[in-house]
Amino acid sequence: MRKKIVAGNWKMNKTLEEAKALLSEVVNMVKDEVTGDVTVVLCPPALYLTTSRQYITAGGRVALGAQNCHEKASGAYTGEISAPMLQSIGVEYVILGHSERRQYFGETNAQLADKVNSALENGLTPIFCCGESRDLRENGDYIGFVKDQLTDSLFHLSAETFAKVVIAYEPIWAIGTGLTASSAQAQDMHFEIRRHIAGQYGDAIAQDITILYGGSANEKNAAELFAQPDVDGGLIGGASLKSREFTNVVKAVN
Repeated sequence: MRKKIVAGNWKMNKTLEEAKALLSEVVNMVKDEVTGDVTVVLCPPALYLTTSRQYITAGGRVALGAQNCHEKASGAYTGEISAPMLQSIGVEYVILGHSERRQYFGETNAQLADKVNSALENGLTPIFCCGESRDLRENGDYIGFVKDQLTDSLFHLSAETFAKVVIAYEPIWAIGTGLTASSAQAQDMHFEIRRHIAGQYGDAIAQDITILYGGSANEKNAAELFAQPDVDGGLIGGASLKSREFTNVVKAVN
């Protein structure tokens, strides 16, 4: 059975005191209310990762994730954070290739391949994001575009190493726009991603890879999205900033 994951990407939100309150609320709600086999990954701003560890017990249902890491292990890269640094403070997951990183910071597929390597070499689980723009969805080969993202950034990995990666499909046109892919649209792309992986690594690995949906999922649409056969959870943005709504999204996995 594939691992079910709901990850909360806080992006650049919350003051320290607000972050502490949200961490406490989510961790306790998950403990008290969530049943079934689902892993919750909380990804606060990097500034709060050490503080977050005080609320998140290693090996428990809630895991700690970072929103990004640099491809180099160390060096003169002012303002950046490396995978060894994240590993040293107990971070377990790291989001890589989010559409906002690609759009605002010019991250390329080749650069992301290096970031994936660094994360895996340091024991972190990459949540690798892929997805298409609205223009591509309406006018172009959006399936081919997403396949190229996977091929260029992940398919250099051995089968054994690739199996450690989590994929997050995020239709860019549905992030922060109020739009959401229909459950059928989400399922179709998740199926295509899984089929593309099978072509490279075989069906057994493709069927075992966790693929998350990451496009404005919330407590109203999560159950329908998560019910799709190839959707294994979600990478949640805005809804992760509200403890009750986020917990309801997590509960929708089951």
